[in-house]
Amino acid sequence: MAATPNRLFNNICVLSGFNYDKHKEFVEAAIDLGRSIAEKKLHLVYGGGNRGLSKLVSEAAFVRGSQVLGIIPRVLKSLGSLSDSSTGEELIVSGMQERIT
Repeated sequence: MAATPNRLFNNICVLSGFNYDKHKEFVEAAIDLGRSIAEKKLHLVYGGGNRGLSKLVSEAAFVRGSQVLGIIPRVLKSLGSLSDSSTGEELIVSGMQERIT
């Protein structure tokens, strides 16, 4: 995606491990954020997990046409801590430090 003169960035990163079981308002906000990302035609990078608020953001953005990249540390992937199927593309990295850099 080429940048336009009015656009400062093309990608946004969302990382969240929040357990939202009792907080419906956070679920709604995460889904709204995903929708907004797609409406603005931004690409999303997220932590690659199969639960939590960032997963909700990624699903909402992906189903509305955003490019989505989940970044997953190899150790978590091999432990089965994360989903075998990601929303969008998946990048397996060496560890947590590489995941955030």
